[in-house]
Amino acid sequence: MTNLFDLTGKKAIVTGGTRGLGKSMAEGLMEAGATVVIFGTSDKVHDVAKSFCDKGLDCKGLKVDLAKADQRKAAFEKAVEMLGGLDIIINAAGIQRRYESPNFPMEDWNDVIEVNLTAPFDLSQMAAREFLKKDVPYGKIINIASMLSFFGGQTVPAYAASKGGVAQFTKAMCNELASKGININAIAPGYMDTDMNTALTDPENPRFKTITDRIPAGRWGTGADMKGTAIFLASAASDYLNGAVIPVDGGYLVK
Repeated sequence: MTNLFDLTGKKAIVTGGTRGLGKSMAEGLMEAGATVVIFGTSDKVHDVAKSFCDKGLDCKGLKVDLAKADQRKAAFEKAVEMLGGLDIIINAAGIQRRYESPNFPMEDWNDVIEVNLTAPFDLSQMAAREFLKKDVPYGKIINIASMLSFFGGQTVPAYAASKGGVAQFTKAMCNELASKGININAIAPGYMDTDMNTALTDPENPRFKTITDRIPAGRWGTGADMKGTAIFLASAASDYLNGAVIPVDGGYLVK
């Protein structure tokens, strides 16, 4: 049974792999045996990759601005070359902007949509084309949705729109890829104690208690809570799962 979750010999790309949820998921894949290329926006990506290698894991890093289509394409092609192929991609990179909706700047709207929605779709297309080149097409695309794929949120209209879009294009691509041996699914993290949520995790913010009280697990999530689901979706254990949006939320959605 454990062989179903074994990623030995698998080759993966993880965007947003230098911090937060992306870093934890990249680590999980490597702990399960995969070789991973992480994408990051600064030279820090090389330090993070080295820190993984120092633990005995197999990691390489590429600096890329995912807001730029030419850099996305070049980084993807370079990563596939470095890996000698591709089996898995996790589109974990994301940005956040907070303004009340009537005054949300269009420049910020465009930035969020480009990084959070257009880039994952573009990279999913590239990955699908790469998977289809195999003698027996096979591959795993894992997108990162959000609680705001289901809800509207407050002061984050662009983020909510982008994550709703991620959930929907995951389902749409499933309809065309599932019969070809390619799995595409999404993880919807609940409220996670990460850098992106520092405005909410401040105990002085009244929303912190409101959110925490609604989580049946009684706590906010961490990157470590994402590892198991990421490994599952990247492995043979999920070969008949397609087009799903899986909440990893401590039960938040059902309360």
